[in-house]
Amino acid sequence: MKKWIYIFCAAGLLTACTDDVMDRLNRNENDPEDVPSRYLFTDAETSSAVNLVSGDFAFYTAVYMEQQAGIFNQMYNAEMRLADVYSAATFNNAWGSTYRNLRALKIIRERCAPGGAEAGSNHLLGMAQVLTALNLATLTDLMGDIPWSEALQPGVVYQPKLDSQESIYQNIFSLLDDAIANLKSDDLATLTPVGHQDLIYGQYDTDRQAELWIKAAYGLKARYTLRLSYREPRYDRVIDYADSAFVDAGEQLAYPYDGSTSINPFYAFYLNRRYFGASESLHQKLVERNDPREALFFKAYPGTGKLVFAPNGSPEQRQGYYGISGLLSPTRPTLLLSYHELQFVKAEAQTRLGQTGDAIGSLYNAVVAAFAQVGLSASEANDYFQNVVLPRFEADPIGEIINQKYLACYEGEVLETYHDYRRLQALGEADVLSLDNPLPFPLRLPYGNSDVVSNEHVAQAYGNGDYVTTEPVWWAGGNR
Repeated sequence: MKKWIYIFCAAGLLTACTDDVMDRLNRNENDPEDVPSRYLFTDAETSSAVNLVSGDFAFYTAVYMEQQAGIFNQMYNAEMRLADVYSAATFNNAWGSTYRNLRALKIIRERCAPGGAEAGSNHLLGMAQVLTALNLATLTDLMGDIPWSEALQPGVVYQPKLDSQESIYQNIFSLLDDAIANLKSDDLATLTPVGHQDLIYGQYDTDRQAELWIKAAYGLKARYTLRLSYREPRYDRVIDYADSAFVDAGEQLAYPYDGSTSINPFYAFYLNRRYFGASESLHQKLVERNDPREALFFKAYPGTGKLVFAPNGSPEQRQGYYGISGLLSPTRPTLLLSYHELQFVKAEAQTRLGQTGDAIGSLYNAVVAAFAQVGLSASEANDYFQNVVLPRFEADPIGEIINQKYLACYEGEVLETYHDYRRLQALGEADVLSLDNPLPFPLRLPYGNSDVVSNEHVAQAYGNGDYVTTEPVWWAGGNR
């Protein structure tokens, strides 16, 4: 009898062991369910550079703003204002990746907040708040009213309502204010600092790292305060915020690529698609200024030996014919917020306040930094400024600031030119920046299809997509 008892017990143990083994069999040990927040931050920071600032949003708006000409497939459709411009499928990937960024950053903010699992990680909390503001502002700037206050609650709220752009911007400034306060606070000594998991400023010690994120937060406040100038002109604040931001290009918010394990998204888009051609419109702006960047911005398509510019609004749909960008490089950083942008922002605010002398100084700094960004010397920038920029500024101050900013933002910072142009439309000043394409100009981007088909609030706002060319966003004079 004892023998049978032992046999049954042994069989039970084997079954229990087998169940335990089976439970672990399909578990991926390299895909943990929980990781420290500093690792989540790396992913969110990378995606903010690659998918938010330099992805589909930038590719399409580069065509709309005529920094590139769309000469094949989707970019040709954008150039010719075909269905892609209105389709909810066009930006679905970018829409989804931005909300994933925001979700990851929300997890970090909750963990690092008082009472959270990583409470006391004040610097990481502040950095996550800065990136949240950047992602949130980019999405609402492009699409207007979006899900926010009820969003990012999977399994709880399935169809989050749309929040007004006005209320979202209130939240953006609160995030940046809170970020500055947290970055000025000390971290709990027992916690592991972010360190090199921050791929932008992680090479510095913790104090310098926090200082640079504070400057980035002030820089974003300057950018977004100017963005709202049609609704609430506060040019004095723009100047104050810009003065608290970067002192030179070495401090700017620039995401690096090593050229092998990571490459610049515009360069990758060229390698994989080759949908852009050299823009005739941009070319003419450079020529009429005798701008030395003309020789750097464009080059002939490899193997053709001839630089051909694509007419905006009427190119042939063909590859291997039109010129391409001369700035394409696998290691060219993504500028999430540049020093030269902030100097242009400051120059515009000073000009609008009648501070002409100060505005000239800021504009000079911006042009010198923009030249340096593409490898031109301070001497070349000075000659250009004195002989070209200054006379044009004296004749049309706002116009020259906007055009110089447009040229400086070529390729990597095109989103800012798109936002500027729509803001100028609201102010009745869009004619200072000429665009050649006579086809309807997209005033915003359509929502992502994943929510258009699953969220009745988004579906109702989207309708048939025609609103893209008829309704500006709130800060550009619209209602949503």
